[in-house]
Amino acid sequence: MTKASQKQTENRPSKKAGKRLAIGIGLLIALFAWIVDLPSAIAQENSVNYTLTELHYRDFSNQNLEGTSFAGADLRGASFRGASLQGSILTKAAFFEADLTGANLSETLADRVVFDGANLTNAIFTNAIASRSRFFDTTITGADFSGAILDTYQISLMCQRADGVNPVTGVSTRDSLGCR
Repeated sequence: MTKASQKQTENRPSKKAGKRLAIGIGLLIALFAWIVDLPSAIAQENSVNYTLTELHYRDFSNQNLEGTSFAGADLRGASFRGASLQGSILTKAAFFEADLTGANLSETLADRVVFDGANLTNAIFTNAIASRSRFFDTTITGADFSGAILDTYQISLMCQRADGVNPVTGVSTRDSLGCR
């Protein structure tokens, strides 16, 4: 073997490394397809886009807001009592002291959302993605978080005040959070 062909062989990735790279790329493509295919990421044709808007104290009570985007919106003190937000995008929104009593937030993409001081009494938060979201001083009596992705630290704080049973799903707040 000549020095040139030996150098080419040394610089070539091994078959195992190439296989790992192909598997990694395949997994990334599958993950991207899964994320894009989430119901929360698919906005309905007739939904309104409230991305990056200021909606202080706005009343959305009992409205069907499924698939709507509230990404980056400031919803301080807004009312969503009995509203359906199923499959909505709430990324980086601020729900300071918002009233979400009885709201359906299932399958929402709610990552990095601030729910500080909000009222989530009897809310349905099932199968939502709420990583890096904050729930400080949030009322969660009767809320159902079954299947939701939440940070461990937030769960431990919420378990300290979790009580009640959701009247729609029949699941206790403590059980839905996996509290001891």
